[in-house]
Amino acid sequence: MKTRVTPTPIPDLVIVNVDYFQDERGFFIESWSKRDFAAAGLPCDFVQDSHSRSMKQVLRGLHYQDMRAPTAKLVRCTSGRILDAAVDLRVSSATFGKWFTIELTAENKTMLFVPVGFAHGFATLSDICEVQYKQSDHYEPATEGGIAWNDADVGIEWPFHDPILSNRDRNQHSLQQYLKNPAFR
Repeated sequence: MKTRVTPTPIPDLVIVNVDYFQDERGFFIESWSKRDFAAAGLPCDFVQDSHSRSMKQVLRGLHYQDMRAPTAKLVRCTSGRILDAAVDLRVSSATFGKWFTIELTAENKTMLFVPVGFAHGFATLSDICEVQYKQSDHYEPATEGGIAWNDADVGIEWPFHDPILSNRDRNQHSLQQYLKNPAFR
C-alpha cells in the first residue's frame, strides 16, 4: 500500500495518508508499514502502541516527554472524531510556539506524525472517540511535561471553551513558564 506525506506549515510535522481497500464488507488498511514509512522518508522506530477512549468534550493535552525519553507519535482516530493539535516547542525553531490542528476521524483514516520537540493533544468531537498512536519511546512519567491547553500565547482555536480535563491538564505550564527551562532546543 502507498504512504503519502503532506507537509504542514510547521517543518517536520506531517499529515500521513495510506491507501486502503474498502468494499461492501468494510475496509482493510495497513496503518503502519516500516518499509512504506521508510520509503516515504518517515522515521519508523516505534516501540509502543497506546490506545485511549474519550467521551465528548474531553480534551487531552498538551503533552510531551523531554529529552530523557524523547517521543515522536503517529496519531490516528479509529472511532469517532477528534481535533488533533501539535505545538512546536523547539526554541531554536522559526515556528516555535506555533500550532497546527487537523480533524482526524475513523472515516478519513488520516494520521498525524508528531515529531520529537512538540506538545500534542486532542479534543473529542464525537460522543465517543478512540485514539491510537505509535510512540518512538516508552512512556516515562518522570520525563513528561505539558503546556496549558488554553495558553493565550499559543492560542489554539479549540472547538469549545469548557472541556472536560484531567487534574494534570488543568495545571499545565504556560509557554512563558516552559521558556524558563525548555525541554527542546
